[in-house]
Amino acid sequence: MTVRKLQEKRGWAFNIAVPPLKPTLLATTRREWIGGENIPESGGFIIALNHISHADPLIAAHLVYDHGYKPRYLAKSGLFDNKALGFFLRGAGQIPVKRETKDAVGAYAAAVDAVRAGQCVVIYPEATITRDPDMWPMKGKSGAARIALETGCPVIPVGQWGAQEILAPYTKRPHLVPRHRVVMRVGPPVELEDLRAQPRTSAIVNQATDRIMAAITHQLELVRGETAPAERYDMAVRGDRFKKKKAN
Repeated sequence: MTVRKLQEKRGWAFNIAVPPLKPTLLATTRREWIGGENIPESGGFIIALNHISHADPLIAAHLVYDHGYKPRYLAKSGLFDNKALGFFLRGAGQIPVKRETKDAVGAYAAAVDAVRAGQCVVIYPEATITRDPDMWPMKGKSGAARIALETGCPVIPVGQWGAQEILAPYTKRPHLVPRHRVVMRVGPPVELEDLRAQPRTSAIVNQATDRIMAAITHQLELVRGETAPAERYDMAVRGDRFKKKKAN
């Protein structure tokens, strides 16, 4: 379902990854890309998605690649600790981030530079798989908003559904048969222009974050044909229902 040709050279890391991964995804999923025309044809931008499975990055990469871009992720720094994997991830242009540390500033700067260089940065604003019992998007973190306000780039919201059937949250055994339907619905850019002209206060950043999460949630509502809860799940208030599973 390739929509556009890749706009840049694949590079050695993508030359290694794409030949085995894309056929595997084609063979194990039934994909439905909706609203792909909302993905810019040129210039840097952010793709912001809800997070429902550890399989999400592969499927999001498929969407982005099919629309002519190599995806850049803000990836957990621990993934780079393995020398071989870290070498590969850096070769693929991925950005390590150490959460809640001063080093996170470097990841933010790298993401800003990537967007300004005309690249696509993929961000899951929830920063982790949703803990909402019905898998609706949670309260978001501010990274995508801050990058967008700094660069003026579009934030493209995506509501996705189906990856959790392939790999349920915090499980290790994928379910590849029968092929599962995976839907990614791409919405129009989030309206942030009025906020960009204002001082970069925490209130403005929070407002931009709320708009991004609302846009993602709206796209997911359209995919699921359901209405999301009026109040988004907040882990700081309601806790982590997967904590015991993660500890095992």
